[in-house]
Amino acid sequence: MRLIRFGAAGREKPGLWQKDKIVDLRAIFPEIPDIGGSFFRDGWLKRIEHIEDTGRKMDVRFGCPLYRPSKIICLGLNYLDHKEESGFEKPQKPLLFCKTQNTLAGPFDPIILPQSCNQIDWEVELAVVIGREGKRISPEDALNYVAGFSVMNDVSGREAQFADSQWFRGKSFDTFAPLGPALVTVDEVEDFQNLKLTTRINGEIMQNGSTADMIFDIPSIISFISEDITLVPGDIISTGTPSGVGIFRDPPVLLNAGDIVECWVEKIGTIRNTVETG
Repeated sequence: MRLIRFGAAGREKPGLWQKDKIVDLRAIFPEIPDIGGSFFRDGWLKRIEHIEDTGRKMDVRFGCPLYRPSKIICLGLNYLDHKEESGFEKPQKPLLFCKTQNTLAGPFDPIILPQSCNQIDWEVELAVVIGREGKRISPEDALNYVAGFSVMNDVSGREAQFADSQWFRGKSFDTFAPLGPALVTVDEVEDFQNLKLTTRINGEIMQNGSTADMIFDIPSIISFISEDITLVPGDIISTGTPSGVGIFRDPPVLLNAGDIVECWVEKIGTIRNTVETG
């Protein structure tokens, strides 16, 4: 299944995206919660998996496919080629940081340039969405806690990231985590550890990698995080980016108003965001 949220910002409804048609889940189940913690806890993934409605064409905005996740946990330096282009040491364990809810944006919403920071950069990533609460999850059991996958652009304000000597502010400006175009359930992604992923800026390929090149694979990431951090339904884990970001090019290539950023992950889809001034 491909779960989406559609409609005007702040008034999104849950839906299914099927061959470019939308199934309005509220029209079938008026009581269905938004796609977030309660949706997963109350078993709605199972309840909707046999829907036969084929949907209809709608000219509507796609919102972020998740409603108010409790956590957005990201990995730094989780691809060897990205570690090499950045000049940092290979991490001995997953390097974690967080983004905040205000960063989330729809898959086709604009990325808004901040006023307090320059050197805005892109990072295509495979995002994992948690479907069950868990703590001290073993790698062998980790996939049983995953609801699905999505595409995230971990937009980064490099000036703040490097000047602050920590990553929180530079990663957490408004709209710095476009997500989508859908939440794709696990059954539709046969080999999540061997997916191609790319970034195009104004049509030019900048990143071209594969999740096969992760330093830490998804089961080990989930296990590491959950050792002493309880994961709850709706949490997002964004698993790092391959080489090809803008700041480490010679000379650096960074985002400006009017640029179009397209992030694609095989079997998940494409998010496409225009850069705008705030």
